[in-house]
Amino acid sequence: MAHSLASNTPVDLALFGPAHVAMLAGVLLAAGALAALQRTLVRRSPWLRLGLGALLLLETLAWYAYQARLGQLAFPAHLPLELCDVTLLLTIAELFTLSAALFDICYYLALAGTSMALLTPDLWERFPSLSTGQFFFAHGLVVSAVLYLAWSGLAAPRPGSVRRAMVALNVWAGVAGCFDLLFKTNYMYLLQKPAQNSLLNLLGPWPWYIAAGEVVALALFGLLYLPFRHRKADPLRR
Repeated sequence: MAHSLASNTPVDLALFGPAHVAMLAGVLLAAGALAALQRTLVRRSPWLRLGLGALLLLETLAWYAYQARLGQLAFPAHLPLELCDVTLLLTIAELFTLSAALFDICYYLALAGTSMALLTPDLWERFPSLSTGQFFFAHGLVVSAVLYLAWSGLAAPRPGSVRRAMVALNVWAGVAGCFDLLFKTNYMYLLQKPAQNSLLNLLGPWPWYIAAGEVVALALFGLLYLPFRHRKADPLRR
C-alpha cells in the first residue's frame, strides 16, 4: 500500500502485546508445520508449494479486486510499489517456479524487510479490521512461505546472494524514490519515516536514515546468509 506524507490513524494494536505476539508466533508455527509436512509426508511432491503459491496469488487478487470495488485504487496512491509488495510478487513467483535466482532476492527481502513490517506494523485502520487482518495475513504468509522453502530444504540462498539482493533492493529503491519525488508519495518511506515507531526512528533524521538503513540492510542480509554459508546440498532440492 502507498503511504502519503500524512500521519496514519491511531490503532488499537499494542506492539508486542498478546495479540501481536500471537500473530508473530503463528507465522513461525505455520512455517515450521509446512516444512515438516514437506519433509515427512509429501517429500518431493510440488503440490504443497504450488498450493501455497496459489493461496498467496488468490489472496492478492481478491484484495486488489476488493479495493477496486471500493474505489480505493487511485493514482498515485495504492500502487504496488512498496518493498513488501515487490517481495510478495517475488515470493509468489518463487513458489511456482522454485527459481534459485528469485530466492536469492526474496529470501532477504522477506526476512529482513517484510518481517520488520510485521514487528512494527504501520497500520492505517484500527485493529481489528478487514484491512489490518489482510495486512497480517499477507505479510505473515510471505514470511512463512520463505521460511518454509528454506527449512524444508527446497531452496537456499547461494554464494553471492547478499550482493545480488542489495543490488535488487537499491534498484527498486531508485524506482520508488523517483516516483516519490515526482508524485509526492512516500513509498518505501524514502521521504518520511512511518508514523508508527520502527527501526527507522533509531537511524537519525531524513535523509541520513536512508544511508543508515543501507548499512542495517547489509548487516541483516549478512546475518541471514550465515546459516547457509557452509551448507551442503539438501536431498529435497532439485
